Amino acid sequence: MMSASAVPPPAERSLAIAQARRELIDGDGPRPRGSVRVDPGITRSWQRCLEAGRRPQQRVSFEPVSRTASREVTECNRALVTAARPVIERLSRAIADTRYFAILTDARGIVVDVGTLPDGTDPAARYARDIGRIGVDLSESAIGTSAIGTALAEQESVWLHRGEHFFDDTSVYSCAGAPLFGPRGDCIGMLDLTGVQVVERPELRHLATLSARSIENLLVQREPCELLLRLLWPGCPSSETTEGLLCIDAVGHVTGANAAARQMLHQPLVCHAGGLHFNDLFALPLHMMFDAARRGDAMLEVPLWSGLRVQVRAQRGGSEHGGVPGAATDGRPRLRDVETALIRKAVTDARGNVAEAARTLGISRATVYRKLWRGRPAGD
Repeated sequence: MMSASAVPPPAERSLAIAQARRELIDGDGPRPRGSVRVDPGITRSWQRCLEAGRRPQQRVSFEPVSRTASREVTECNRALVTAARPVIERLSRAIADTRYFAILTDARGIVVDVGTLPDGTDPAARYARDIGRIGVDLSESAIGTSAIGTALAEQESVWLHRGEHFFDDTSVYSCAGAPLFGPRGDCIGMLDLTGVQVVERPELRHLATLSARSIENLLVQREPCELLLRLLWPGCPSSETTEGLLCIDAVGHVTGANAAARQMLHQPLVCHAGGLHFNDLFALPLHMMFDAARRGDAMLEVPLWSGLRVQVRAQRGGSEHGGVPGAATDGRPRLRDVETALIRKAVTDARGNVAEAARTLGISRATVYRKLWRGRPAGD
């Protein structure tokens, strides 16, 4: 997508979109030399719509949503909606004078939350109500090319204006979209900023992207963990876009991260069998991080196995969780709890085969049984 400074005047932009549609949708000959190209992600979406047998003149129907369906989609996405709500409220204030509004969807393109819509006196209110309903399907398969479907398909931010939407019925909309990634790195939804018959504002792509990162960071901070590590490159000022967030469990496994941490550590950090461990990333013992969190150290400079160094501030548990579950009264994880967690994981990895878990750990079966029984809650 071109930068905001490179965006052509409105008339030239409209002509470029119209020419691209004639060439790529109607097949009416080559594009004039030097005309502005449409974003490749948009043209790929057009192609998918054509391959599905769609034509721009077909009517788009925004299906009604029952109260039961609205409640179900809200409940299934409660963590996402809760984290996004304060960000959407801030967005609604920031864009209040532009006649744009915010929409939050899940990974399928189903609306799970909506910002402040235009009031009933606005001629665009009907179009806003069509798409601004919890539970309505705004996926590419339902409404063709839009910022929602394109952002989810391309997994990157996008800007669409009027005729860049595939269907004629949706050409009244202009929208910016950014995908949302959960603490384990999977795409869990997207954030959309839409206006109806409005002036083109491609700078909203940047605002949508920053707001999406804010939502992702809140999700990571609310992830249950034993340690929350805040990462920065040495000398880099802290901000929502520069600070990496890394969730660590009692035995050192990585359970969540934000986009900045995934990029800084050059790791996908998606949880899988075995998982990524603290020791795979940092060239110092895990207990030093627990000690730093207990002491409340401001920042440590920590070596990575890559030879790089990062600054790390360790906190006990996520910022939303206060103390550390299973910790001793001084805030340090108890050795017996860490030991029990390791044994439980070995048994789980061995699919319940205690003998195999004991061989892996280098201890006897009797020791496994004794320590697991000791770690069981009273009354089990």
